[in-house]
Amino acid sequence: MMAQNELVVAGIDVAKDKVDACIRSLSLRCMFASTEDGRREFKSWLHRHKVGKVVMEASGGYERAWAKASRAAKVEVRIVDPKRVRDFARSAARRAKNDPIDADTIAWFAEVFNEASGQPYDATREKLHQMVNGRQTLQDMQIQLQNQGEHKLPKAVRRQHSRILTTMRLAMDKLDVEISDLIEATPHFAELAKIIESVPGLARTSAAVIIATMPELGHVDGKIAAALLGVAPYDDDSGRRRGERHIKSGRRRTRNALYMPCVGAVTQHNPVLKAYYERLLAKGKLKMVALTACMRKLICILNVMIARRQEWDPNRYVVS
Repeated sequence: MMAQNELVVAGIDVAKDKVDACIRSLSLRCMFASTEDGRREFKSWLHRHKVGKVVMEASGGYERAWAKASRAAKVEVRIVDPKRVRDFARSAARRAKNDPIDADTIAWFAEVFNEASGQPYDATREKLHQMVNGRQTLQDMQIQLQNQGEHKLPKAVRRQHSRILTTMRLAMDKLDVEISDLIEATPHFAELAKIIESVPGLARTSAAVIIATMPELGHVDGKIAAALLGVAPYDDDSGRRRGERHIKSGRRRTRNALYMPCVGAVTQHNPVLKAYYERLLAKGKLKMVALTACMRKLICILNVMIARRQEWDPNRYVVS
């Protein structure tokens, strides 16, 4: 029996054309079509069973409409990393897999790891996130075409690649303007951008990525901020063995987007990070290890700056 004041949690498995929903505490399962009528039925189902939290995996964007419907029903929404759910299922020896089972597993995961959803939902931040993702996708495609251009290709192919690259550059320029306009039109985004861009080596593109994908900055400690970005080293020890430390998980696309700005900061633009980077190299650290350490320092510094609403001060943020 469920306790009277216990929060009712629903897990939903999102597919392109439907969702499967499960409330394990009530032994309920239901399926809804991915249509407006289906989402209306879903909201009624949530109300009928007094659901307080809906948990779903990130599903390439298909989850957005269902998250919106849940919020419209005044229900808390939590979107989780699919890898965590898969690891949880494996640890529970749950090998069978289909959509109803997946919904049950998500609900079970949410009950075991009853974490708060974190930052409140921000529709403007979601829009910025989608725009930043769109720009990153164009940039990935641009790099792929440029890499192909390093090999000998027929003239007709090179000509078409050149046209596509020109179109991509124009599209990215337009997106940059729209992203910047959205940040300037949103007071708390504009304030964050001013703080982030005060760091030598970080410009508007980096600020947009951080604002869109790292809303926790300023609200967590440095270790959590580093783990979220995926630059926190994890131990690999057993008994007397001391293994190498490795970074794991984190927000890969955010980390990738900040990689080149960080390289520029530690090699040219930011004297504080550059001195730290050179000290690490002098101690025998590999370049990639030293660069990762600099990214970790940078995200921790940004975390403090945003929490204190302070701009960059090289005397305040000396790193050792």
